[in-house]
Amino acid sequence: MPRVSWPLLHGRPRVQLILPLPGGSQQLARDLLADTGAGLATSPFDFLLAQSDCLPLSGQPFSSVILGRAYTGRHPVYMIRVRLPGLGFDHYLRAVGVPSPPAGFGGVACFPFLNQFTYGNFGNATQFGLEC
Repeated sequence: MPRVSWPLLHGRPRVQLILPLPGGSQQLARDLLADTGAGLATSPFDFLLAQSDCLPLSGQPFSSVILGRAYTGRHPVYMIRVRLPGLGFDHYLRAVGVPSPPAGFGGVACFPFLNQFTYGNFGNATQFGLEC
């Protein structure tokens, strides 16, 4: 089974995503905090991303969602192309645009995204990884 792992960032689990810009000639790499406590399995979003990244990646939002806890209020939802090359993952997923992601991160990988994989440290306490 394919697996990718990343060193912890600021002592916290992370997932590094490749986010292609429309047109395919450029892409962004973003480190997202892997947070299984963010969202429910049925939440209508997979990620929280900086609003400043969502606009060039997707353009206009297609809906909005009301969040609680760290990001209270109504926030736009965008369809963003997400790649994890080591896993052969290339899909359009739902990202909520937030004004400021957690310090040191480009956003949050929420439970609905993480729950698609087997995840954890796979026996190495200094890393976090995903496996198909």
